[in-house]
Amino acid sequence: MAVNLMSTLRGSLLENFFPQGWDLKKLDSLCARAPEAITKPERWWNKRFTPIPCNTLEDFDTMLGHEIALEILNAKMNKKQIAFILPVGPMGMYRWAVYFLKEWNCDCRHVHGFNMDEWSDPNGKTLPSSDSGAFQYAMEQAFYGPLGKLTVPKAQRHFATKDRLPKYPAQIRELKKKGARLVTVFGIGRVCHIAFWEPHFAAEYKSVADWKNAEYRLGAKLHPLTIEQNAITSFKSRTTLVPTTANTIGPGLFLKSDRIIGGADGSLGRGMMWQGMSLWATLHHEPTPWIPSTFMPTLPGRLFFLKEIAGPLVAECN
Repeated sequence: MAVNLMSTLRGSLLENFFPQGWDLKKLDSLCARAPEAITKPERWWNKRFTPIPCNTLEDFDTMLGHEIALEILNAKMNKKQIAFILPVGPMGMYRWAVYFLKEWNCDCRHVHGFNMDEWSDPNGKTLPSSDSGAFQYAMEQAFYGPLGKLTVPKAQRHFATKDRLPKYPAQIRELKKKGARLVTVFGIGRVCHIAFWEPHFAAEYKSVADWKNAEYRLGAKLHPLTIEQNAITSFKSRTTLVPTTANTIGPGLFLKSDRIIGGADGSLGRGMMWQGMSLWATLHHEPTPWIPSTFMPTLPGRLFFLKEIAGPLVAECN
């Protein structure tokens, strides 16, 4: 008999910890596959979806940034408006998007940015934009500010605050009605969320169709794994700074994308990582609301990932 999570879960402090709809044995079997199988297409993948392995973090940041900048340039050349749903995490690609846009002297007057989420209290009140932990602060510092005179007009920068997030659906519909292209840039959470759309929300919907229509939440309750992921990746291990709630877009917005640009860079160095299982689940588990990221390969686009996090996902004591 194996001694692992599944064999020791009953009666433990983790017995009711994981999302109800997760099949842990199935997730484990996906992670046991050979690393080179990570890019093998599944039958539910969109024919225009491609996972792109990157050898280094530098390659990852550059390639992802180029992809974003190229979307902006192509829209400019085609005299089209373009709307982006944007993440704070990953972040390194914004520096390169800025670099390419400046090299090409491509302004962003035709760009509309919708940040996908923001930390909040249970009522949807967000951190002030001057707080270094706020996603609005991060975007201004990493993308909008460095673009200088080429930047996205302030009126076309949208952040997931209590008063502005509920306006996203109508604003995006109006842009698409006028011919704008919608591109979602995303990372993958430890619990396989997109934005802060968590797996446990699935229990609240009667059908997959109902789940797919949900457009946003204010003060969404986050999973403990999400809290700890962000403590590690954004708050320098200081769990006490991480809110337990956030405002977030839902599948009713990100699944309406004309194209997706994803990134998975969850390596911590010295062989440590936090995103390997999440990447395998995203790419090779059948689409299910209990694993929100599994719907992303059903859309056209690319998912860039660090080759390292494909595995092999075997124990290595650090």
